[in-house]
Amino acid sequence: MARTVPVLGQNVSVADYEYLVLVFGRDVQRQDIRRTLTEHAEYGHWELARTRTYMGGLTRTWLRRRIIRARRSVNA
Repeated sequence: MARTVPVLGQNVSVADYEYLVLVFGRDVQRQDIRRTLTEHAEYGHWELARTRTYMGGLTRTWLRRRIIRARRSVNA
């Protein structure tokens, strides 16, 4: 089905976003790709950054989400 490849910030500060690359083969239907992207968006808080469809039918999709860093409220 889909291959996931974790990628750290490309063309942006590493501190801002983390990236996830999903690769779908030519045998995966559009409705399955859409379902997978929807699940990542709803449950993983990912947003669509980029999608490319290559000759031969390979689809590569980049998802991103903001890195939330916890700040100390009291200095110890």
